[in-house]
Order: sequence, then structure tokens, then C-alpha cells
Amino acid sequence: MPKMKTHRGAAKRFRTTASGRLKRKNPNQRHILTSKSRKRKRHLRQPDYLAGADERNMKRLLPYL
Repeated sequence: MPKMKTHRGAAKRFRTTASGRLKRKNPNQRHILTSKSRKRKRHLRQPDYLAGADERNMKRLLPYL
């Protein structure tokens, strides 16, 4: 059986943690930052983790991560 292909777009956006969860960056940090509060921008820098239902679908796209 041939190797499975990794979805390259997903591979650039997600990292696996030591426990196997998928970590991603929060959105809304690129532009129009003047209208967002300092606290909001600071919290957006923290990593976010995928929900369980989404994680199952992403594991299919990322077989070797």
C-alpha cells in the first residue's frame, strides 16, 4: 500500500504536543489591531488547542504528525 499524503496546508498550521493534542495559533492578529484592546491582543498570542471532534478530522489530514 502506498504512503498516505500529508495535507500540506494543515501541516503548516498545526503542531502536535507531547501528549498528542493539536496546537494552533489564534486568528485575528494580522491587521486592524488598533481597534483591539491590549488585553485581547495579549491573549491572542497564547496557543489554542483543537476540540476533540475537529481533532479526529485533522488526524486524517496529518497521518505522520
